Amino acid sequence: MSDVDEQLEEVCEKMDRIMEDNSIPRNIREGAEECSDLLLDSEDELDVRIASSIFKLEELADDPNIPLHGRTLIWNVISELESIKDESS
Repeated sequence: MSDVDEQLEEVCEKMDRIMEDNSIPRNIREGAEECSDLLLDSEDELDVRIASSIFKLEELADDPNIPLHGRTLIWNVISELESIKDESS
């Protein structure tokens, strides 16, 4: 398993925390699941998967119904994805 794959696994584990938190609205949890699936889908290029996930996560973070801790988790995931994208470029 490559270093990038390990980093993506860690990001997906953090998104699992979002998906398992019942205090976060269902649409946000479902969006996190979509992003996790997208990141692990090896059919697309890594940059495309990361950019698509970041775009989706930014939309989720802007949802007015998300609790502060959920928004913070999403921002952390976005930050990690941007780091992975910069390292792979």
